[in-house]
Amino acid sequence: MRFNNYSSFVVQLAVAAVALLWMPILSAQGVSLWEEGKHYERINPAQPTSSGDKVEVVEVFSYACVHCANFEPHIQAWKKTMPENAELVLMPATWNQVYALYARAFYTAQVLKAPAESHQALFDALHRDKMPLRSVEDLAGFYEKFGVDAQTFIKTATSFAVETNLKRANSMVPRYGVRGTPAMIVDGKYRFNVQSAGGSEQAAMALLNHLIAKAAQERAGSGG
Repeated sequence: MRFNNYSSFVVQLAVAAVALLWMPILSAQGVSLWEEGKHYERINPAQPTSSGDKVEVVEVFSYACVHCANFEPHIQAWKKTMPENAELVLMPATWNQVYALYARAFYTAQVLKAPAESHQALFDALHRDKMPLRSVEDLAGFYEKFGVDAQTFIKTATSFAVETNLKRANSMVPRYGVRGTPAMIVDGKYRFNVQSAGGSEQAAMALLNHLIAKAAQERAGSGG
């Protein structure tokens, strides 16, 4: 019985691997492995985008979310080969005080043009190094390592620009229908996550590329 169970597992693993290998081939032939309502959801009504002629890809995330930390390396790898007609936008969720604090930190760092490497570094600090970053002052000290003046960070954290960005995130995340992080929104029309895509980050990236192509075709068909 043990042998049979193990053999079954090996067969299932092989089938899954073959399916992943065939995804781009089937897509090129016009055969879709993805089903609306199963692998992704349509956002109704569709939400406005800010990416101009490009297909907007929004990642709803939080530095407090360990799943987002695990997903981040896959996003970074995807960015190196992402379609030229797509634009990635990060949007932090603000569901509770902890999430709201890190959302404020994200937008403050964005306004102050903190180095890009500080993004991954904050994930690492929280989830790998277990650093106690529990206030704006703590976070100001963290970003100081990346050349951001601590007092400037604290002052900017309550600035009009940061508050405006937070207000937009507070508004858009519920309109996208997002209830967990990380979640991906494609062109304001489609929503999915790793679980809905099939449970693996690789499948999620394949679905993301599929939906970008789908959204681009729909834009072309509607004249823009």
